[in-house]
Amino acid sequence: MFRIGTGAAAALLITSLLTAASAQTPAPSAPAAASEAKPSRAKLTAQKLKDMKAKWSANRGKLKTCRQEVKAKGLAGDDRWFYIEDCMGKT
Repeated sequence: MFRIGTGAAAALLITSLLTAASAQTPAPSAPAAASEAKPSRAKLTAQKLKDMKAKWSANRGKLKTCRQEVKAKGLAGDDRWFYIEDCMGKT
């Protein structure tokens, strides 16, 4: 009788500890939703990139100069596009 009671108490204790531990860990989808709510400058969408290229094609001489600067600095990926965007925005 004593063993059954001790076993049941141990099972309840373990169950309550596991429940408390799982309640403290955040759900994996919560951080993803928060990052989607705040647009980051580090990520470009294909549509935004197309819009930027269309706007820049009007001034090809300046775009060529900006691309040469990017190549000289060795920028790649999103950093490259953001540098060109800043360069094209300068007058």
